[in-house]
Amino acid sequence: MNRLTRWDIFCAVIDNYGDIGVCWRLARQLVKEHDLQVRLWVDDLVPLAKLKPGVNALLDAQLVDGVNVRRWPDMFPEAEVADVVIEAFACKLPENYVHAMAACENKPVWINLEYLSAEAWVDGAHGLPSPHPRLPLTKYFFFPGFTDKTGGLIREAVYDERRNAFDATEFRAKLGLPPKREGELTISLFGYENPALPGLLDAWAHDARPITCIVPESRLLPDVRAFFGDQTNNLRRGQLTVHVIPFLPQDDYDKLIWLCDLNFVRGEDSFVRAQWAEKPFVWQIYPQAKEAHRVKLDAFLERYLEGLPTEICRLWRGPDSWHHRR
Repeated sequence: MNRLTRWDIFCAVIDNYGDIGVCWRLARQLVKEHDLQVRLWVDDLVPLAKLKPGVNALLDAQLVDGVNVRRWPDMFPEAEVADVVIEAFACKLPENYVHAMAACENKPVWINLEYLSAEAWVDGAHGLPSPHPRLPLTKYFFFPGFTDKTGGLIREAVYDERRNAFDATEFRAKLGLPPKREGELTISLFGYENPALPGLLDAWAHDARPITCIVPESRLLPDVRAFFGDQTNNLRRGQLTVHVIPFLPQDDYDKLIWLCDLNFVRGEDSFVRAQWAEKPFVWQIYPQAKEAHRVKLDAFLERYLEGLPTEICRLWRGPDSWHHRR
């Protein structure tokens, strides 16, 4: 067996779907495109089951798309150490697993997969070593990013092939949507709760064009329903028609953003997929303590909107409340 064939990815689901979304996409691609053996250790399988149909959230071990999906229990079992160990988003590996790594004659490659950022300091931090304070182990920082000095972004080899084969009419029908009207602007809205949302919906309702807004199940859905004062899944006011759809698996979410003229996205995984789609989008970054997310948002806007009028930033930053959680 070749060195570095066996990989372990550890993922702790903190909130929503970003962490597990990135880890699942990475695990599946390592198996499919690089013929690696991958175990994905996850402490909560419920979000993964929504992202990937076929995952059983009640099982401790299962093989899905070639990935060995394992439940990460509080009492971590003895497990053979992999050749490469990915600690996703500083999730902190089980202590007994770390000691098993240190006992290996050939130490595994230990990688801390960090969150995506466009900040300039990331270029200098990518690949830096971090020796363990007590054990003969070294962890290396992997920073996704937007320059050739970072680790880049996940993109599967068949992405263009899938997008070129996409049938918009067929997918609209699958979602239960009527055919696109002449002059219609189709928008997807996937985000967090936000008190600025009613103003955005009201602006669309008074637009000169017909607007169809597709809203997957998410935390902002109650605010959408409150705007219309209705609990049905097809809501209308003025020029705006909102269609509520179920939460989509990853592959179908790609199709949703290909379908739409404008996409509102959130977190990290949907943010990256919107960029690969090459469609106009607005990113609602995950709100963080002490306004830390503002720095990341501004860093990306500076790069993404280079050479464009600064007024465009207003929609992303919006009223101060747009990228704040209540």
